[in-house]
Amino acid sequence: MVLNKKNFDAVIVVEGKDDTIRLKQFFPGIETVETNGSAVSDEVLAQLKKLSQTRQIIVFTDPDFNGERIRRIVTNAVPNAKQAFITRKEGEPHKKGSLGVEHASKEALERALSDLHEVAPQKSDLTELEYHKLGLAGGSGSRKLREQVGIKLSVGYGNSKQFYSRLHTFGISLNELKRAVEEAKNGK
Repeated sequence: MVLNKKNFDAVIVVEGKDDTIRLKQFFPGIETVETNGSAVSDEVLAQLKKLSQTRQIIVFTDPDFNGERIRRIVTNAVPNAKQAFITRKEGEPHKKGSLGVEHASKEALERALSDLHEVAPQKSDLTELEYHKLGLAGGSGSRKLREQVGIKLSVGYGNSKQFYSRLHTFGISLNELKRAVEEAKNGK
């Protein structure tokens, strides 16, 4: 799989220097804006708002708590930003370090940057009752199931409340979710 030219026209929002180094290792022409950690400055947000007027913005943060926090802050500032996700497993360090984009393989990075999601006011027919019935909240295996379903849908991981919200944010229908849960439970 090769990234199309369109993705290289985008500016990728990452957390830090190591993420930029990793992306440039595989995609030399890629441009990034680093948030420099979870305290995203007003200057960075202003820069992203300005860039978003002429360029596509892709938020590509680590699959952890701080990454999700940064994703929310940037998306609030630039609502039309597209979202790229790697799984927690894809972001695991090979030796030491914390979970992050800087540890992902070329294949994982290509997949994430070619399978983008838009945050848009989309209507989902998913209800909290159905969400609970599917076993995504409140059960002993809910966390693991959410993680597997997040991989199937390429929307990342979140705690119960975050994941439910993310499904709505990306307009995931009840039928799409049921299929993903079934696949996850059957190990497909």
